[in-house]
Amino acid sequence: MSHAWTGLRRLPRRAIEKGEEIVFPLAQSAPEHWQRVIMNRAADQFIEYLDPRRCSAAEISGDTHAERPWEDYCTLMYPEFDLCAPLTVGRRFDVVICEQVLEHVVDPCAAAANIRGLCEVGGHVIVSTPFLIKVHELALFLMRDYWRFTPRGLETLLERAGLEVVAMGAWGNRQCVVGNFNRWSAYRRWHSLRNEPDFPVQVWAFARNPDQ
Repeated sequence: MSHAWTGLRRLPRRAIEKGEEIVFPLAQSAPEHWQRVIMNRAADQFIEYLDPRRCSAAEISGDTHAERPWEDYCTLMYPEFDLCAPLTVGRRFDVVICEQVLEHVVDPCAAAANIRGLCEVGGHVIVSTPFLIKVHELALFLMRDYWRFTPRGLETLLERAGLEVVAMGAWGNRQCVVGNFNRWSAYRRWHSLRNEPDFPVQVWAFARNPDQ
């Protein structure tokens, strides 16, 4: 796994492995669910490093990052855009964001290949998925729930699609797992952000589409 971006050394990986609490600036781009706080902060830092003012971006089945100062931005929404189908978009992007989507696709291998296909050579992708989260489906929107990925599993999926994973992250603890049994718990100041590596609630990866 490459670590070409030196700024990644400041991302949560080492702290995560030690179970330390991590402090980044608060994410401004999405509602702060307890399960997503650390993940959002890591994504914020990575996007800031990429300098969105100089990047075109595509967000898959979401618009969480639409208000960032991208040079160009679009959202590719299901069912008009199917991440598992042959690509018909006709262009590539500097940054491809696929958050909380891969657990809902029928064929994650095809989806990972298409994430790379949407990304410019030398561009970057941001991918996140839940792990210790309850099954969540919305029949009205044809949203099924198929998969869960450990950090090692998500890294393997992206690498087999030809992407170069430059950083992995995972966060969770037993309190957060229980806190999401009945509802998506909003973050409150008394909620622990301590990481327990054996109980990941969210898993994410930052990757690059290599030059060859």
